Amino acid sequence: MALRLNISDHAKCHDSPCRFSERRETKSNSGDVMTARSFRRAFVQDARRWIVPGQLNEHTPLPWSLLLRLLLHHLPLRAMAWFRFGCWCKHKRIPFLPGFTQRWIYQHYGLEIKIGSDIGPGLYIAHPVGVVLSPERMGANCSVIAGVTVGMRNEWLFPVLGDRVFLGAGARVLGGITLGDDAAVGANAVVLSDVPAGATAVGIPARARMRVVPPPADTIIDE
Repeated sequence: MALRLNISDHAKCHDSPCRFSERRETKSNSGDVMTARSFRRAFVQDARRWIVPGQLNEHTPLPWSLLLRLLLHHLPLRAMAWFRFGCWCKHKRIPFLPGFTQRWIYQHYGLEIKIGSDIGPGLYIAHPVGVVLSPERMGANCSVIAGVTVGMRNEWLFPVLGDRVFLGAGARVLGGITLGDDAAVGANAVVLSDVPAGATAVGIPARARMRVVPPPADTIIDE
């Protein structure tokens, strides 16, 4: 759907920070709205995860000087920059570059990630060497520690991960399963079945356990 802007609207949008954020946007085959701005926003949130490593830092200002400093100091963030660039190239159907980018990421960062994967903003990969990510979909602000595999099992089906999912070191998430929002997978766990939102999966094969939320400090407990 295209938005019709008159000349005065054009001037207002040009002067505002959005700068045509409401302009015509094309849709990908999956139905998601994809623009160069959306890829840029995704990478900015990736970078924010490194201001204080591992934390969301969603509303923290990110000037160019800080962004460049983060890129210089954090190798995993440079890998994510290449990934977002490759996804943009694939969306624009630019030949050669998506495949080149995928090979470059693997050769220089040890990260095997499928260019064009539906991965939300704010992906934090603490140690990319040995990580394999091939999800059907991965939500926003997910965290991957080290040596993690996300991919198919016996059939050509891939996991769906919600927002803020945490994958511990050595975790395996395999097959056409779903991990709900805020789910966590313990170190070296092998997840072969669905994990509800807010649950923690541990063991081989992993079993989901709901996390117990402690009562507030000022709660009075009668004995």
